[in-house]
Amino acid sequence: MENSQYRYFQRDISWLSFNYRVLLEAKDVRLPIYERIKFLSIYSSNLEEFYKIRVSGYHSSLLKSINRDESVEEAMKIIVQINNEVTAQEKEYYLIFNEMILPELKQNRIILYQTDKVEPFHRAYVEKYFNEEVFPYLQPMIIMKDEIHSFIQDGQIYQVISLLKKRKKKESDESSYTYAIMKIPHARIPRFIKLPPHDDNYYIMFIDDVIKANMQSVFPGYEIVDCFSIKISRDADFSLEEEDQKDIAEKILRKVRRRKIGAVTRFQYDKDMPDYFLRYLCEAYEIENEELLPSGRYLNLTDLATLPNPLGDQLKQKLPQPLRIPELEANTSVLRVLRNQDVLLHFPYQSFDYLLRFLMQAAFDPKVIEIKVTQYRVAENSAVINSLISAAKNGKRVTVFVELKARFDEENNYFSSELMQQAGIKIIYSLPGLKVHAKLAYVRKRSNDPEDPLKGYAYLGTGNFNEKTARIYSDKGLLTSNKEIIKDIDEIFRVLEGKSHTHDFKHLLVTQFNLVPEIHSMIEQEITNVKNGGVGRIILKMNSLEDKEMINALYRASEAGVKIDLIIRGICCLIPNQSYSINIKVTRIVDAYLEHARVWYFFSGGKERIYLTSADWMSRNLHRRIEVAFPVYSELLKRQIVDILNIQLADNQSAVWVDENLQNVFKCDLASPNDAPVRAQQAIYEYLKKSAEL
Repeated sequence: MENSQYRYFQRDISWLSFNYRVLLEAKDVRLPIYERIKFLSIYSSNLEEFYKIRVSGYHSSLLKSINRDESVEEAMKIIVQINNEVTAQEKEYYLIFNEMILPELKQNRIILYQTDKVEPFHRAYVEKYFNEEVFPYLQPMIIMKDEIHSFIQDGQIYQVISLLKKRKKKESDESSYTYAIMKIPHARIPRFIKLPPHDDNYYIMFIDDVIKANMQSVFPGYEIVDCFSIKISRDADFSLEEEDQKDIAEKILRKVRRRKIGAVTRFQYDKDMPDYFLRYLCEAYEIENEELLPSGRYLNLTDLATLPNPLGDQLKQKLPQPLRIPELEANTSVLRVLRNQDVLLHFPYQSFDYLLRFLMQAAFDPKVIEIKVTQYRVAENSAVINSLISAAKNGKRVTVFVELKARFDEENNYFSSELMQQAGIKIIYSLPGLKVHAKLAYVRKRSNDPEDPLKGYAYLGTGNFNEKTARIYSDKGLLTSNKEIIKDIDEIFRVLEGKSHTHDFKHLLVTQFNLVPEIHSMIEQEITNVKNGGVGRIILKMNSLEDKEMINALYRASEAGVKIDLIIRGICCLIPNQSYSINIKVTRIVDAYLEHARVWYFFSGGKERIYLTSADWMSRNLHRRIEVAFPVYSELLKRQIVDILNIQLADNQSAVWVDENLQNVFKCDLASPNDAPVRAQQAIYEYLKKSAEL
């Protein structure tokens, strides 16, 4: 039963706290300058998706109700809260960009123009570039209020211009202005233009400024009064929860393509735009006050990811090469190794090649008769899919469960599934009302033993079958031939294929069946152990913690005296440092790799139960998805996981405490001068490297 005294952070405000932590990486002078620029790009990209998906839900609430009922008032309150917090963060964003990033670039002889006033030694080049590469693709249009006007596309930068006819030059009041809009042709030209070096300096210019510097040639009959950038974010969310299976792929594709014309969720504009100009645009394009977000001169700074780097690696973060695993290197066959032991893979510290090798060897092994895989997000031109196609061409029965509802990967998943179908792979699309988020691969061997028909191998992961993200996402995967786990995986695929099944999972925890009750049982066991005079200890690492039932269970455990450490990268609705959460600490780690692995540790009276999983403790994961948590039984592998968790908890360089005010409190600011510095991601790499050498 929920204690009425329990309180929770609002989910989306908590997420903004996480994204602010991402922004703070751009301030870290210990990092190379292009690593800091990368975090500016990630911050902007995260925020764009946030407005498309999360904020759009609140705007939908406003549109659906004419009466100002409680839900509408609450939606409006949250939108205002979000916009206020984002506005404050964006001020700091541009402060970091202008006062930290640009000067450091300049110290490295890289000059990024912040004006359309071109230096004399670049004028000819900029004019020539504009005339030859940009001008042919510009499509300026006059904005007329109360008339049909151009549609502003989602996520694109537009320049809006106020003009004065030259013969009316003496008239300067706003009523005599003509207004125009022009999209920057991003598909044709890069955002950043490298200009010729001068005096041993490298020069880069925003395409925005290249256009502004030549704007007069676009409007020869007018005087340019003002020019500013704007951008609209549109609702990109859609639901297929009620859709039946018939033609689900086509339905999803239709909805994906309509995503680009969704309702406005954010109208960004240069904060220096005069009020009269902003009012005119709002009236012309029917922009509401709650959609307005003042920003800087340059929008869409996700594009900073493509900022040219004339000095190369010396200004970038150098990531270590993935480690090799001795037992898999000593044997040419991964499958042969798995007959005798489980293997735990730690990405990106260790190579993703081993998973590809596992699938490819299964594709060619004559004893393998069948391969089944779940697909949530795969890389373009995926090596994983190529392995499955090879298996099908080698006569294996291959079944792939494709989750078409993986947001923003719907089209990629659809086209990759078409490719697999052409190779003879059986494709199963989605489940009504559920997303399949579990990361599973099942390789079935021929068995001559009627008592043991399910021989084979399996891979269970915390992250996607994606070789590209495996270089930057920190995940874990288990390779095993454990017969009991194989039986449970076979049962999961029976569920996914719509075959008769028992729901009787002995080892795996599966949402919709036994996962939620088992989590509660393990938490209650820790409470009981404390009440009986023993030790209660829980460590939970995940991306997000939002489900109130789970949070309540942790609050109760804290009240009982169970010591709880949470390592939560993103959303955390649990409030620490309250009377009911006094035994709970919340750590957040943001560093070179995206912390993505989900790990559950329960002391269990010294018997230590450890699960790895694809599931966060979000209501959607626990109740509207198929997720799998898998146990680690090998004592050696359990020790590895516990050691790594302890390294992460000891981090005093990249880690912060999340406090009761949602502030990111850097542990390094609280560390004693005698404390040895621990940066978890570096320390984990060294730990695994040393383990491989033993």
